[in-house]
Amino acid sequence: MSEIDKLAWLYIQNKQLLGARSKGKNTYYIPGGKREAGESDEQALIREIKEELSVDLIPATIEYAGTFKAQADGKPEGVMVKMTCYLAEFTGKIKEDAEIEEITWLNHHDLAKCSQVTKIIMAWLKSEGKIE
Repeated sequence: MSEIDKLAWLYIQNKQLLGARSKGKNTYYIPGGKREAGESDEQALIREIKEELSVDLIPATIEYAGTFKAQADGKPEGVMVKMTCYLAEFTGKIKEDAEIEEITWLNHHDLAKCSQVTKIIMAWLKSEGKIE
């Protein structure tokens, strides 16, 4: 079994989670991505969020939230994605950049249009009372 190791930024506002959809895709994901060689979680998360959403995460506010695993969307059975999630404050204005075509606010009612790992994370956030 193989595993895709990714990092994600949980940004919650008004009990909704910020989600992103890549160009040419129909599924929403939590913003973030894979680390490059030699990067720490923090460095990779800061870089990925800057590339995708044009904002700067504030390093001193980055806080581990949890790690979640699920079948990777669009990959053969048994290929798992491990999503290590962080909370953080930011500076700048969130807007689509790089491969991101759309950003939206998600709540528990949007599960059908989310990736498998996003569904698991959203269920956890709902159980914690963080999203509706």
